[in-house]
Amino acid sequence: MSTPTLFLTVGLPGCGKTTAARQFEADHAALRLTKDEWIKALYGADNPSSASDVIEGRLISIALRAVTLGINVALDFGLWSRDERSALRYAGEQAGASVVMWYAAITLDEQRRRHKARLSTEPHATWPMSDEELISWSERFDVPTPGELTGTEPIDPPPMGFTSWPEWMQQRWPARFI
Repeated sequence: MSTPTLFLTVGLPGCGKTTAARQFEADHAALRLTKDEWIKALYGADNPSSASDVIEGRLISIALRAVTLGINVALDFGLWSRDERSALRYAGEQAGASVVMWYAAITLDEQRRRHKARLSTEPHATWPMSDEELISWSERFDVPTPGELTGTEPIDPPPMGFTSWPEWMQQRWPARFI
């Protein structure tokens, strides 16, 4: 059996994460787990912030179980922080997977353009986003380093106050180990 791959899509809204995840799904027979689709299915027009971490945690649990079974997986949500990406690189490797990180930068003008187009053609697949939100999110986003993207940079140790990545993941994604 070949080594499964955990594909991680990284980026701000509108950068093409779902398009990339769909391509991984098609090209690599990957199970695609798209957070926005789950939130839409469960909450409709609402997008409660309290649901995001729990849904991400459940999708991560499914993804890690799938790769242990030899199934390729594409996780489709932004992974804005380096800690999130380091934790998932660690967890993927511990589960026996190769980890491939996909990232695309996007300008605010391009985000606006793509979001407007998506709202008009696929309103069921997105939520309204203000310029203030887009700017705030951009300020909080940790751009991946080249070594992080290629996997040549070592995985960071867990943040201060945590003894392991699983401990950090339990706090970050509370549903992860349920």
